[in-house]
Amino acid sequence: MEETRMDEANDLPAIGRLTDRVESGAHEAAAADLEAYEAAAAERRREALRALGSLADEQPGALSPVLAALVPFLTDAERAVRLTTAKLFVAVADAEPAAVGAVAEPLAERLADDEEFYYVRARAAEALGYVARDEPDAVDTPALLAELRVGLDFDEPEVVEKLAKALECVALGRPGRLAHHTAALASHLGDDGELVRYHLCTALVAVGCERPAALRDCRDALVARLDDENDYVRGRAAEAVGLLAGGDEPVASLPTERLVALQDEETSFVADRARFAVEELADEPGDASVSDEVGTLEGVRAETEAIVEDITTPDEEGTCSQCGHVLPEHGPPLCPRCGGPQ
Repeated sequence: MEETRMDEANDLPAIGRLTDRVESGAHEAAAADLEAYEAAAAERRREALRALGSLADEQPGALSPVLAALVPFLTDAERAVRLTTAKLFVAVADAEPAAVGAVAEPLAERLADDEEFYYVRARAAEALGYVARDEPDAVDTPALLAELRVGLDFDEPEVVEKLAKALECVALGRPGRLAHHTAALASHLGDDGELVRYHLCTALVAVGCERPAALRDCRDALVARLDDENDYVRGRAAEAVGLLAGGDEPVASLPTERLVALQDEETSFVADRARFAVEELADEPGDASVSDEVGTLEGVRAETEAIVEDITTPDEEGTCSQCGHVLPEHGPPLCPRCGGPQ
């Protein structure tokens, strides 16, 4: 009843005024408006957060100065409000990771709450991953890393995918952070989700760029991925094997014949990385046809976003890009068979 009286009395700031204040830089006034919305009716809270989410998609930097005022909505009683807020933090984190790093603890708490709605946990992990990629000091805690690793055993594909992505971001931001956890990551390389396998293979490549010996415990799992059904997973696996072969410590029984076949028969992404691995195994000078960025952290960072977009683009209209399942015309934004995002 109290929430209804507030709306009827017109005490609640108009949503348009709220977004205008955020966009124009009137941050103190916008923060005061957000505080008023904390006590608003649930539908009004959802509307306000959706409007801010749309603004974040277009101008993520505009939200950075008011993130602290948005933190209370991460624990809102309505899960739809929590999810919309978490998505908003993802958008800002991708563009302004330092701003989200300053308020990372509430996101970590959402991720760690095993009673939280799994989509909220997934989005919290995604936001924290972006921070770890570009501002690793802000989230460099054993507790966060443990949550991400343990979460790979979660039953919901959406959560596992985002956690794998976050671990990839951790590796891209500070490869050594995962050097002692490569075997745990490799144990999930057979996951049903293509994106999970890709993100984890990429994380292992990032680690191998800095510490090749850390991949020794992943040898069998990486070799198995040389036959993965996804081109990008096969390519990353070949790249990781090449990094392992090029390390200071000798590694026995790497599949030279399989890599030779890959370099001769595959698409350029796979072939280049297989060729890199063959050269590392033979300890020969690099082939001029192989990009200098293969086997480097910079190369991985530059390519991954476009690769993920390619993986998630449906091969043909109306089918899931990850498993090929025919999607219902007006179904949810997830594949009903594999749970992959659409």
